[in-house]
Amino acid sequence: MHDAPSQKEMIEAVKAFIDNTAMPSLKGHAAFHARVASNVLATVLREMDIRPEAESEEAQRLTDLLGAEPGQSAAILNQKLCEQIRSGDISLTTPGLLSHLKTTTISQLSVDQPGYSGLKAR
Repeated sequence: MHDAPSQKEMIEAVKAFIDNTAMPSLKGHAAFHARVASNVLATVLREMDIRPEAESEEAQRLTDLLGAEPGQSAAILNQKLCEQIRSGDISLTTPGLLSHLKTTTISQLSVDQPGYSGLKAR
């Protein structure tokens, strides 16, 4: 039986081709667009590696913070958080909110901008 490569392996192969074969032979706008494509693929790989655990942890923090029923998605819980912030039921003085926001921001930066200097200072 032939096992197909995983999505991650396919993305890594395309990124390696762009980085090691295509980009060195390109100039000008084509080289720029190759670099953009490589950066996009790197972001997708980080999404695959980091996002599932980060979203699960975020949902747990939001469940605790909001006193919500377990099992709801981070997206639904974030909507509820926004509603409670707008209504004034939750503010920065609410225990756990600031910590949650910082942790969520760090997780997002780890995917989007892993080289951001502020991440090292976290």
